[in-house]
Amino acid sequence: METESVKSALSEQSSRSRRSRSHTHRNNHRLHSNRSTRSTRSHRKGDDPMAPFQTSVTLSDENRDGQEVIEVQILPQDDNWGENTTAVTGNTSEQSEVEDVGGGQWPGEPDTGFGFVCHRYVGSVLTAVLSVAAFLSPLAMVVLPKLGFFPALNPGPTVGLQQRLQLLSCGAECKGLLVSLAFKLVLLAAGAWAIFLRRPRATMPRIFLFRAAVLVLVLVCTFAYWLFYVVQVTEGAVTSATGEEAVDYKSLVAYSSSLTDTLLFIHYLAVVLIEIRHLQPTYYIKVVRSPDGESRAYSIGQLSIQRAAVWVLEHYYTEFPIYNPYLERLPVSKSRKGGSSFKFYDVDGMNNSSMQQSQSRAMLAAHARRRDSSHNERFYEEHDYERRVKKRKARLITAAEEAFTHIKRLHNDQVPAIPMDPQEAAQAVFPSLARALQKYLRVTRQQPRHSVESILAHLADCLSHDLTPRAFLEPFLVPAPVLQNEKEQKPVQTWALICEELLSRPISHGITFQLRQNDVSLLCHIRALPHFNITEEVVDPKSNKFVLRLNSETSV
Repeated sequence: METESVKSALSEQSSRSRRSRSHTHRNNHRLHSNRSTRSTRSHRKGDDPMAPFQTSVTLSDENRDGQEVIEVQILPQDDNWGENTTAVTGNTSEQSEVEDVGGGQWPGEPDTGFGFVCHRYVGSVLTAVLSVAAFLSPLAMVVLPKLGFFPALNPGPTVGLQQRLQLLSCGAECKGLLVSLAFKLVLLAAGAWAIFLRRPRATMPRIFLFRAAVLVLVLVCTFAYWLFYVVQVTEGAVTSATGEEAVDYKSLVAYSSSLTDTLLFIHYLAVVLIEIRHLQPTYYIKVVRSPDGESRAYSIGQLSIQRAAVWVLEHYYTEFPIYNPYLERLPVSKSRKGGSSFKFYDVDGMNNSSMQQSQSRAMLAAHARRRDSSHNERFYEEHDYERRVKKRKARLITAAEEAFTHIKRLHNDQVPAIPMDPQEAAQAVFPSLARALQKYLRVTRQQPRHSVESILAHLADCLSHDLTPRAFLEPFLVPAPVLQNEKEQKPVQTWALICEELLSRPISHGITFQLRQNDVSLLCHIRALPHFNITEEVVDPKSNKFVLRLNSETSV
């Protein structure tokens, strides 16, 4: 029995030594492949002397006293300093610290097809054509008779030259009407330029009812005036001495002035309907962003559903913080990353069925305990993350303040040093704060948004304008608004609008609509503002008198 026990012990020890040697060999092979990969990457991209540094943990092939020796070596990082892959040797494999949550896809590329361009500009082109035609109509009505386009102003040969000149003459009253017409046209042009001559901010799926109504009104008004001008004015009303019909030029000027007045009133109506009507707050809108749950609340006026969606997007891009998909998954403990951490050994030689039953019961009990304590793990993980962010933030502020103390602006001073421009000064100062900045961007998952070139350009801009270190760190410490993100600065942002109601209808109490762009969605709830009943309460002036009540315990 003793011999068998000794043999079993020796065999177990030899098997353990073989497993240890094979495990060491696998670690060395993995480390060798990691070194070759990094050397290939460094030869391909080249090292950036201004980039921050990262650490590489390696395992030496030689063992001292039977123990593994870990060597730490500082290597300059490559151009793509947003990558933060960490090689971990030992009992774990090489992992990436930041998981690709967004799948490498950012919000959709703008649509630049011919159909989109037509849909975007057809409304503006139609509005411009109708507006120009209506604006030039009064001028044409005044100028065309002078050019001899209408036969009513050019009577037959029986009419003398003096009478022809009298028909086309313009006295003092007529000239006054012409001056009034000129000023009205100038005011109409200035008002149209200030209010309506703009690039369209949004391309909406449905027509804008108020704008369409104004355009139809302009079209009907212009057509009616031209119809009466041709039929009634140029072909009848004034009888000459020979019995032939002619037209007085003064009446044409008055008619053109009347058309200009009508266009001014239509312009006023358009300003009221399109620009002023929605300014009075009528509803309360709650905007919730998914998946991070960021929300804002605003007061909004009378708008259609599609115009309300445009209004929400304008406030979203200027007031909401930047959505960072990498912050959706905080670093979790090892017990939650993998499966079961228990290992079972057959010591007493039990059969397989009973052993499997005991293993399943133990695993179920462990999972139940872990599920019951999951909220505690989340609490401590979030607390630890906030502590690390505050710690890295303090180090970054300190490093930035120390780096800015090394730069001084020259004011016609003679110094032995060579003066530098803002770009050279930024490159000289950046290495002293790059390490702290890289750690802060890594812990806050902002590395994909900031490259070395953009940081250097921002630093040079801050130095040229004598900004403080806090002002330099503002884009990194305050991730807002959305348009601050360079990846969101696109000429066209495409969103999908989802609503059960017709999009051209006005908003009302209880309407809910959603805006989607890839993984980001904005859910908007609309509620009507209540009616505020303000009553007056009169306070008796005699009640504003007081007495001091004293007792033995009063400190006065």
